[in-house]
Amino acid sequence: MNPYFVGILVPFVVSLMMGKSKNTKQRGLPVDVGGERGYAIRNYRFTSPVETAWEGISTLAELFEQSCKKYAFKRLLGTRQLISREMEATADGRSFEKLHLGSYEWLNYGQAFEVVCNFSSGLVALGHGRQERAAIFADTRAEWLIALQGCFRRNITVVTIYASLGEEALAHSLNETEVTTVICGHRELKKLADISGQLDTVKRVIYMNDEGASAEVALTENRTNWKLVSFMDVQRLGQESPVDADLPVSADIAVIMYTSGSTGMPKGVMMSHGNVLATLSAVMTIVPGLGSKDVYMAYLPLAHILELAAESVMLAVGCAIGYGSPLTLTDTSNKIKRGTKGDASALGPTLMTAVPAILDRVRDGVRKKVDAKGGLSKKLFEIGYDRRLSAINGSWFGAWGLEKILWDFIVFRKVRAVLGGNIRFLLSGGAPLSADTQRFINICLGAPIGQGYGLTETCAGGSFTEYDDTSVGRVGAPLPCSFVKLIDWVEGGYRVTDSPMPRGEIIIGGPNVTAGYFKNEEKTNEVYKVDERGMRWFYTGDIGRFYPDGCLEIIDRKKDIVKLQHGEYVSLGKVEAALIVSPYVDNLMMYADPFHNYCVALVVPSPNSVEEWAQKWGITYTDFSDLCHKEETVKEVHDSLIKTGKKVRLDKFEIPSKIKLLPDPWTPETGLVTAALKLKREAIRKAFSEELSKLYE
Repeated sequence: MNPYFVGILVPFVVSLMMGKSKNTKQRGLPVDVGGERGYAIRNYRFTSPVETAWEGISTLAELFEQSCKKYAFKRLLGTRQLISREMEATADGRSFEKLHLGSYEWLNYGQAFEVVCNFSSGLVALGHGRQERAAIFADTRAEWLIALQGCFRRNITVVTIYASLGEEALAHSLNETEVTTVICGHRELKKLADISGQLDTVKRVIYMNDEGASAEVALTENRTNWKLVSFMDVQRLGQESPVDADLPVSADIAVIMYTSGSTGMPKGVMMSHGNVLATLSAVMTIVPGLGSKDVYMAYLPLAHILELAAESVMLAVGCAIGYGSPLTLTDTSNKIKRGTKGDASALGPTLMTAVPAILDRVRDGVRKKVDAKGGLSKKLFEIGYDRRLSAINGSWFGAWGLEKILWDFIVFRKVRAVLGGNIRFLLSGGAPLSADTQRFINICLGAPIGQGYGLTETCAGGSFTEYDDTSVGRVGAPLPCSFVKLIDWVEGGYRVTDSPMPRGEIIIGGPNVTAGYFKNEEKTNEVYKVDERGMRWFYTGDIGRFYPDGCLEIIDRKKDIVKLQHGEYVSLGKVEAALIVSPYVDNLMMYADPFHNYCVALVVPSPNSVEEWAQKWGITYTDFSDLCHKEETVKEVHDSLIKTGKKVRLDKFEIPSKIKLLPDPWTPETGLVTAALKLKREAIRKAFSEELSKLYE
């Protein structure tokens, strides 16, 4: 047989075999469950939901103690040394703080356990009672985790509050839970002092030791009668007066987690130790080779269940956890002094958790650099990217083996250095990840992305893509701690009998499903149900469909669906996820008035991309706000959205007919997005009601 023919035929046959094998692997299996009629799937490896992966361990406190004894001399908590703070002025007269940070300094597991025990005893010395609740109101850092575990050793329920939460929501959260002790950073101390007159039960505040905290401490002392004590002093008190642990049991409430709330006041979700432990036990089975050699980059809010669960998994298996922040993550981050290392470069993590908005920014940042270089560099990047994309999509004729190594060395090595160069697995959660971004990260970082689906109410447990699942747009099969069921939503036209795939509202059952909302029985009874077999289910309000291999895809959300004047249904969230990949867009919110037959959109444009376009075409402007108001800019961005919408096959009525460009970014501090960067739709609608009205004129 002709050797050239064989050389073509064999890869083609192998490619077909690989594709067939990949498509037929069953990741989830149908399961008979109780409750409302529907279509239910379980993880293919477990016939019933797992509750704990560790024999004799039923609480987070026991799990932490076990790890600290097992990995006593391994690194656990890493914090960067602060060398200096500097203020840099820009050409327009504004000033920005820049940090010069040094290397990571570490506490090993044994040292961390000692500090936790001291902090726990210190709480008793301060007078915090067993039945009282404590709140942690601070950015993610080592002291956050120490405080959490210290509270657990006294069976103290911890109320977690986003550092970016507004005054009204902050007062509501602390008063509703009757918190007596607040543990906070120095910036949060000022926020507490500002609303001290609204707080009914707070008696003592523990502030974390920071440079520059003295001014906030003095201010708070003058305004309140609270007992103020530093974090280190609490540890010292505990060291001087140690007390035995008062450990919880599985059913005890570990955390009341206040969601940042995309609508209305935040709700406190009550999570038992057993709830969280079930999710941790399930995730343990997903990440390949997870162990004490791994290094985890911690920078997302610990007040969010995604980060809290991720860090808990890391400490369970002996990983090192290095702390950073979104503003110091990379060498080019906003608060990093030029010429110094960002957190990822200094740490060299192997594992990271991210929300889609951050991964979108990584993608956009790399693309902008490639476009700016142009010439041969850009051409090589495009060829390498296309060759690796073919391989990931299952083609035997893509870049494999030695060619893959070559492209990684020539092109993608510099991209990987942005996050330290050692990333081997990424977990994405909190919102849908676009297919474009997922593929981009797969190729440029050379790492699989585990896209998860879960909610605060299910302790982040729901479904998760496995490391060998290279498909995009899906969120995997049910985690081993959960059953996932679809039920009919007749009003929206989704039924479990739909062909070729069952569709419906997603409900999640299992030991990870939480007890409900604190002091909100009405809402709890509305979305939590217990079936005749004793299984607890949470009704998510999300719409999904199951693939034949048992994997789930999120396709809609009940609250985001609007019926237009002529009867067409528009899924606002689905359209937003599709259009945000436009290079001109940093963020956007779709809006549909049911009394009209078209949609509109509020768009926060990307300053770099829009300004580059303006310079290219010789458009003059005084500042970015002026540029956003120009008709030609609006037309260019709108045309880009139309092109993007057509590319992903949106219907004409789904693509916004008119848009408004807004020059200022939406951040948690503005109250327009949550700490997890999800849109606060109602807040945005109210803030820009006049602009939306004009779009319908």
